[in-house]
Amino acid sequence: MAKVTANYEAMLVFNTKLGDDGVKALVEKFKALIEANNGTIEEINEWGKRKLAYAIEDETEGYYVLYTFTCKPEVPAELNRILSITDGVLRSLITVK
Repeated sequence: MAKVTANYEAMLVFNTKLGDDGVKALVEKFKALIEANNGTIEEINEWGKRKLAYAIEDETEGYYVLYTFTCKPEVPAELNRILSITDGVLRSLITVK
């Protein structure tokens, strides 16, 4: 039976109040989470601090990170669940590439 995988992109916006070390820890946490679920990271593109289009949780700036990865179709649902309960994640969006 063939291994079924798909290409995904995940755009994450972290709270800048975490500081550089806190943001770096979250970037690594989600990289490790994707790899732990047999995902393959193709690229992590850190866009850095950017002004938000509207305030989220009273924040006007966020730290943007774009992950490009390949994984099984059930992995994004688990990733989305963990993103929704992690402190410091302002917004996230996972899409099929």
